[in-house]
Amino acid sequence: MKLIKIPFSGAGLGHGNGANEAPDIIIKQFEEMFANEQGITPSFSIDQISVDESNIGESHKAIENFSSNLKEKAIFLGGDHSITQPLVKGFKKSLEEQNKDSELFFIVFDAHPDMMDDFRPPTQEDYLRVLIEEGSLKSENVVLLGTRNWDKQELDYLNEKKINYYSMDTILKKGIVNVIKEVLAFSSKNIYLSIDIDAVDPVEAIGTGYLEHGGLSSRELIYSVQEIVKSNRLLVADIVEVNPSKDINFMTSKLAAKLVFELAEF
Repeated sequence: MKLIKIPFSGAGLGHGNGANEAPDIIIKQFEEMFANEQGITPSFSIDQISVDESNIGESHKAIENFSSNLKEKAIFLGGDHSITQPLVKGFKKSLEEQNKDSELFFIVFDAHPDMMDDFRPPTQEDYLRVLIEEGSLKSENVVLLGTRNWDKQELDYLNEKKINYYSMDTILKKGIVNVIKEVLAFSSKNIYLSIDIDAVDPVEAIGTGYLEHGGLSSRELIYSVQEIVKSNRLLVADIVEVNPSKDINFMTSKLAAKLVFELAEF
């Protein structure tokens, strides 16, 4: 499995400072892991994209260029959530060049919608709105899970674009098993999965820039990832917003490492 590090936190608006350290520290946690829950010991080919913390535009160009040349399934480790915009945009180009269906089903776990504005290049607070506005993603092919804090303009945008989302209140009432079954039935397209670690309750994942109580349990997220892998439609995944400088006993980095192991061999 190809694993690519993106040590970039330059578009984190201050909250992401330290997230650039995450890829190396997450990979370090592999030393204490032997196999995933399917009994598979993954083998990784590790690469890194060269980025500049002081230059969002150039860093995003480098990320997009790498992704546009990607011809295999991969997991990306960030970094702040802004990296997802050039990753999706570039990967869409790669699929088009291979004469494959480039329309992606985008599943994202996040405490926030990340649809504040339409800044170019985007920050971590508006990367998803930019992806939709620039046409890289169709709004009907986007599903958010774990949302529990948003600005009014984000909620208005969600409703205006008729974007499917599952707030934590909805997930609690329906149950994660039913929710994931519904989500996978929305579309038959190939999947891009983005995991913002703040989707998880900070009791289990304190090492992140935005602490939002009332989130998913680690078990709920792991189950969701396993079911998405079982769909056999997952092409690319990213894990973002892990911030080791805010972590305790590497708890959050260890969770991210476990998610990588559960994603491996998809």
